[in-house]
Amino acid sequence: MAENDVANGCYTCELVARRDAGVVEAWDCILRTAHWDLVHSYNTSLPGWLVLVSRRHMAAVAEMHEAEALELGSLLRRASLGLQAVTGCAKTYVMQFAEDPQHPHVHFHVVPRMPGQPEAYRSTGIFHYLGVPPEERVREEEMNELAARLGEALGRI
Repeated sequence: MAENDVANGCYTCELVARRDAGVVEAWDCILRTAHWDLVHSYNTSLPGWLVLVSRRHMAAVAEMHEAEALELGSLLRRASLGLQAVTGCAKTYVMQFAEDPQHPHVHFHVVPRMPGQPEAYRSTGIFHYLGVPPEERVREEEMNELAARLGEALGRI
């Protein structure tokens, strides 16, 4: 990560730097690989909403190196399998935009779609669960517990 990315307001780069320094909760460091960090979203009301974050700043998928792309494919599969094992989800949704002004940094949302989830909260409606007020967010204790269970599951996959 370049220092100017943090200085230019990329909050994602700040979060990666905090993981590099080892000053994060378990939910913010479920798995680290050579190129990616797997974390729980900090602003969701849906337990298990994961984010796969590039460890270096890039604004678009086309900037990805071959090694990053190869590792990404495997991690998307592993994260989905881990979510199925831990949450019992019916499937996972995977999305990537990197358009938020604070997060112009490639990251993939890996989101559990639960059995019986209301129709209005399926497909693009899943975003009803993101960007919620603090009082509606998954509690930190619950995110840490999910992180531990996901870490164990990912170790077996």
